[in-house]
Amino acid sequence: MKKATFIILCLEGALLSFNVAASAALVPSIAADFVLSQFTVGKIIWLYMVPYGLAALFYGPLVRAIDARKVELVCIFLFSLANLMAGVASDIRVLFAARFLMGFFGASVIPLGIILIGRHIRKEERGRYIGLFFGATFVASLLGLLLSALISWRLIFLIPACFGFLLWVLMYFFLPSFKEDRGVFRFGYLAALKDKKTAGVFVYIFLASLAYHGVQQWLGVYFSTRMLLCQFYISILITITSFSGVFGELWGGRLADRLGRKRVADLGIIGMVICVLFFLFKMPMAAIIFLMVLWGLSWTFNHSGTATFLTDLPGEFLNEAASLNSGVRFISGGLGAVLGGLLMRRSFSAAFVCFGAVLLTLLFLGRFLILEEK
Repeated sequence: MKKATFIILCLEGALLSFNVAASAALVPSIAADFVLSQFTVGKIIWLYMVPYGLAALFYGPLVRAIDARKVELVCIFLFSLANLMAGVASDIRVLFAARFLMGFFGASVIPLGIILIGRHIRKEERGRYIGLFFGATFVASLLGLLLSALISWRLIFLIPACFGFLLWVLMYFFLPSFKEDRGVFRFGYLAALKDKKTAGVFVYIFLASLAYHGVQQWLGVYFSTRMLLCQFYISILITITSFSGVFGELWGGRLADRLGRKRVADLGIIGMVICVLFFLFKMPMAAIIFLMVLWGLSWTFNHSGTATFLTDLPGEFLNEAASLNSGVRFISGGLGAVLGGLLMRRSFSAAFVCFGAVLLTLLFLGRFLILEEK
């Protein structure tokens, strides 16, 4: 793979991720602007995640039959247009619709990145490339979070709209054709999930993403209502998670090459269990900052370990595995966000206990679900 192609893939990932984490942090500000409940505005989280997850299942098979260059040019343009729509929304229903469209068209980016890394990078180096690719997404997420503490929430959508149109021009001139990767359009999900290794890792990913997003997507509301923090401090705390996540993706990818995919994923689960349990208690700000650092590192260790494992799956399942990765993560993440909202509306402590129990159970199930070759 040419460096220019990989850089464009990373820029696409950055565009996609700029306001994903910031959206959760901005819920209190958007709610105040529209004079609505934070739990009502919180729908912008799963209204992005669920269509993203469903659409991702389509893009893997699609780029097998249609040149991925054409698919990406269409999707990036419409994704940027949806961001523009969100930034100028005068009604919460318009914002909801924009988030739905952002999820639908943005879902093409991650599957394409995983497919190209799996097909064009040697197995011994895939972890490093996966780390760099997802590291770019976390750098962009970090930048979005930092800016969310300083500027209007509308600009958090208008900035990627402008950047997206500029990136589209760059892609038009420099993104190569992928005709050599084309084949026959088919949905091979049933065949892929009949494979024991493939099915096991996606059960693992589903449960991990459900628990992570059940907590992560409501941290902004938790800090606002339980700890009475203002938007600036909420954004800073969630920014810390993304900052540590940058290093978690880079280190996690390299460690996945050296120590093994499963071992790195398990380290991430252990760290997340520790964080969720400590969220049950009132702590000084220094302790909360430490937990947010650990939370970001832990999630990205788990993410990079499992994502690298996907590139090692049999080649005939790679397109389906890449789409399932995004589809399963975001569908389960959306469900986790919905479940987290229902639980935390009643009791933050009960929600943390439930999601902590899921993660702890997953730690023991991992040995049966991730079947890594020695």
